[in-house]
Amino acid sequence: MWRMHLQIPARFLFLVCLFAGIALQAQTSLKIQNGSQQTTVSIDALKPLPHKTVTVHNPHTNADETYSGVPLIELLKQVGAPTGHDVHGKALSEYIIATGSDNYKAVLALAEAEPDLHPGDILVADTMNGNPLDAKSGPFKLVVTEDKRPARSVHNLVSIELKTAE
Repeated sequence: MWRMHLQIPARFLFLVCLFAGIALQAQTSLKIQNGSQQTTVSIDALKPLPHKTVTVHNPHTNADETYSGVPLIELLKQVGAPTGHDVHGKALSEYIIATGSDNYKAVLALAEAEPDLHPGDILVADTMNGNPLDAKSGPFKLVVTEDKRPARSVHNLVSIELKTAE
């Protein structure tokens, strides 16, 4: 009888570990979508892309944090998003939904990601202070520099979707 009680928790623990492993594996890639066009970017695929480094102040920790990552607009190009001088007219009604693994969502205008129109930076970061992002923040984090507090900086970023306001 005692042995049976030990087998059930062991099986349960095995299943929990199996599902946790699958969940962690799924979070190592970032889905980017624009209508029917979509791509998936792995952490290894992000590393060789041109990176930019920014420093932001985190009021929650009262510390400056230096992030390195790929400008969001560069990743949106991979799914046919308008960029540069093409961000005018109807393109000004396009918006981005960034989603974290905990289903936290932030919305940004496409124009905010376009350096020709907006002075701030929006990065998909893969490092902080020279180190890969920790499990709490990464492997990907959306970093928005012009916000007064980091409410739209999405940690554990799993998807970016471009949509058009109707």
